[in-house]
Amino acid sequence: MATIYRKHENWSSRFTFLMAAVGAAVGLGNIWKFPYVTGQNGGSAFVLVYLLAVFFVALPILIAEIAIGRWGRQSPPNAMVNVAHDQGRSGGWSIIGWFGMLAAYLIATYYSVIAGWSVVYIFKNGGGNFTGQDAANISAEFDALLASPWQLTLWHGIFMLICTVILVRGLQKGIESTVKVLMPALFALLLVMVAYGYFRGDMASAMHFMFDFDMSAINGKVILVAVGQAFFSIGVAMGLMMGFGAYLPRDISIARSAVIIVTMDTMVAVIAGLAIFPIVFANGLDPAEGPGLIFVSLPLAFGSMAGGLLFGTLFFILLFFAALTSVIGVLEPFIAWWQERLRLKRWQAALLVCISIFVLGMGTVFSFNLWSEWRPLAQFERFADFGYFEILDYLTANIMMPLCGLLLAIFTGWMIKPEAIQDQLQIKNPTLFRAWFWLLRWVAPISIALILVSSL
Repeated sequence: MATIYRKHENWSSRFTFLMAAVGAAVGLGNIWKFPYVTGQNGGSAFVLVYLLAVFFVALPILIAEIAIGRWGRQSPPNAMVNVAHDQGRSGGWSIIGWFGMLAAYLIATYYSVIAGWSVVYIFKNGGGNFTGQDAANISAEFDALLASPWQLTLWHGIFMLICTVILVRGLQKGIESTVKVLMPALFALLLVMVAYGYFRGDMASAMHFMFDFDMSAINGKVILVAVGQAFFSIGVAMGLMMGFGAYLPRDISIARSAVIIVTMDTMVAVIAGLAIFPIVFANGLDPAEGPGLIFVSLPLAFGSMAGGLLFGTLFFILLFFAALTSVIGVLEPFIAWWQERLRLKRWQAALLVCISIFVLGMGTVFSFNLWSEWRPLAQFERFADFGYFEILDYLTANIMMPLCGLLLAIFTGWMIKPEAIQDQLQIKNPTLFRAWFWLLRWVAPISIALILVSSL
């Protein structure tokens, strides 16, 4: 099979690449999922393992993924083929690109449905629906939303329509122009929410819950979920960073950019916890509420707190911005692949991808109502209580992404000549390069392999 090259757009600057990459990484994983999995997995114990996983497992793989993308200059599967052929390896390594893109594709099918909830709640909170309501009424309102396939379909469709409009416009006019506005706004809103939590919430309890590290609470489940969350939150091994790397000019430092992306993403996750948990504890709510923490517990708090109408609405706008920047980032590699594969125009590829996400997302819509009693893997004790959505979430975050990361670490660390990858990264300090290469070759793959085995 011949090496595949087709010209795509480039990022207009390092700043826009970083904003797009951070925007793709910062999403529901940080603001919706991180707080509730932290609450379900021991608080500070989970945060500690999560931070270690981010910097010693996810970061080395992220650097490799962006490097492969810039080297191959195509969508993830074709980029893998190009790099493999350059190194005299089999084009079969394209499986890494395919596997990562499949994980991202499956995630997008349920991500967009949950993003639709955030749109609904902008109007619900802004309209005063939660003001003075008790927990039973707010919980019933959320349950009523989930029980209505028509409502979920409508808001899922509206969210995907917005994504389609942005993606049709292309890299610079669509994605860049969007993230340059949304990302600064997202950070500003998040800081406003932290300030609100500080003055109106119980910040001391939140700090204790997140940072008084309790080593005894760390177990195999906490480690597995923390590593899965690190991959999910940063967007490692989903193809999107490889796809973004394909548009990256040669003169931009990959390692420095990756450190910035990981640091900013992690800060957002931690700051989101500091925005949410003070409100949770001040109102006597359960931090282990689960996926409903954002859509049940927080509306209860906002409905009873001074300024809750304004700040609650701002919070759900923040959630919407985060979801939007992530989904457009996740879908970009698919659009590039369809352009390469079928020579489609940009608008045709974007339309094809977004419509397919909408259609497959109906599985998630139905999992909360029409299929709510369906347990596809009931014969397995571990998954006996898992519905369609829970299986999809577990499969992508805890199996597919870590497995793809493992394969990427093996390929980059063992199949590519060290001098070749060093030339791509242009890390001038040999000690730093050796440290990164050692983490990629040994720490990341061994850690992931052990975690995957323990999860089976």
